[in-house]
Amino acid sequence: MPAISRGRALVYALVLLAVLTIAGRYALGREDPVSEPAQAPVLASEPAPVRKLVVHVVGAVHEPGLYRLDEGGRVDDAIRLAGGPRPKAALELVNLASPVADGQQVVVPLRGSAGAQAAGPPGAPGATGVVHLNSATLEELDTLPGVGPVTAQKILDYRTANGAFSSVDELDAVPGIGPATLEELRPLVGL
Repeated sequence: MPAISRGRALVYALVLLAVLTIAGRYALGREDPVSEPAQAPVLASEPAPVRKLVVHVVGAVHEPGLYRLDEGGRVDDAIRLAGGPRPKAALELVNLASPVADGQQVVVPLRGSAGAQAAGPPGAPGATGVVHLNSATLEELDTLPGVGPVTAQKILDYRTANGAFSSVDELDAVPGIGPATLEELRPLVGL
């Protein structure tokens, strides 16, 4: 075995120490602050694509039909896609700010029509005669018999967790709504 000088052994030891230091920082996930400046982390995931909803716009609009909206769209957006309201549309009976849900039907009544006359005062919850489960606010749900603010919030929570109601019968799955309450609500709610 060849003899190694003291100087050469010292150089080997320093090189080995440097390699171990770099390997240790790499193994711990740290960057060498001398060789590379710290950088902001790069997000690897891309934002989720916007979900499309389909709504059915009927009544006093120029082009009734099915329309696709981005999730988070409002009733006003759906009415605009349907060509806008007709001149005799009773828009005061429609909550234009209400968010739409997939599969919802947006009804725009005519002024003086039977539905608009029976609806009650403008702006009243459920002004079109029916509280729509897929777009109703907490206040609108609270107007229903047998539904207080707590149960109204449970309906909203169920809708958020499970998506739009596909049937009025789904109310039975909401805690606090039993068969008797469901039967009482059936003629007063829609989708």
